[in-house]
Amino acid sequence: MNVLLHPTYFPSIAHFVAIAKADNLTFEICDNYQKQTYRNRAYIYAANGKLLLNIPIKHTQKNRQLYKDVKIANDSRWQDLHWKSLESAYRTSPFFEFYEDEFQPLFTGNETFLLDFNLKCLEVVFDCLQLPFEFSTTEHFEIEPNRKTDYRFLANSRKEQPHNFDSYTQVFDDKHGFIPNLSILDLLFNEGTNAMSYLESQQLQTP
Repeated sequence: MNVLLHPTYFPSIAHFVAIAKADNLTFEICDNYQKQTYRNRAYIYAANGKLLLNIPIKHTQKNRQLYKDVKIANDSRWQDLHWKSLESAYRTSPFFEFYEDEFQPLFTGNETFLLDFNLKCLEVVFDCLQLPFEFSTTEHFEIEPNRKTDYRFLANSRKEQPHNFDSYTQVFDDKHGFIPNLSILDLLFNEGTNAMSYLESQQLQTP
C-alpha cells in the first residue's frame, strides 16, 4: 500500500498506524499551509490531562503560503517550553530515559523551516521504532491522488476522526483515564519496544 501523509510535528498515533501498514510512504510537501492542524502542533498527556504543544510560526501578508515555505518563529523560547513539558509529562514513564538522548537535541537548535524540523523529528521517531526512514515526496498537489491511499485528512485537528484504538498504560491514566491518539511520543515513552507491535495491531477509521 502506497500511503500519502502530511509530515506533521511528532505525529499522532493514527499517523503511525498508517505508516506501519505502508509498503511505500509518500509525504505531501506541495500543499498550502493551514492553521490549527497537526502541521505545527502535537498533543501529549500531562498531569492535568491533554496538553497542546504548538510551534509558533512566522505569519506573512500572503493569503496562501506553501507548507514547505513556512518559517518557525524562533524569537520565543518555545523549544525550552516543549522539552520541559515532555520531561514533566513523561519523566516517570517506563521508557523516557531510554529515548531521552535521542529527542533532547531536537530542542537545542533553531531550525528555520517548519517542514525541515518536522522531518528531523520524524527521522528520530523512525529510528526509535527501528523503521527505515525511506519515503518519497510529492512533486505537485493532487486533490485526488492517483494510486495512493490518501491519509492526509489525519493532519486535520479540527475535524478529527475518532479511532477505536486499544488502550495502553499511560502515566496519568489513574487521574484522567485513557486518552487515545496522542502524539507518537506518548506511545513510545509508555510502551517503548512494544510500540511497533501496538501500531501494527490497530485499525484506522476513514471518513
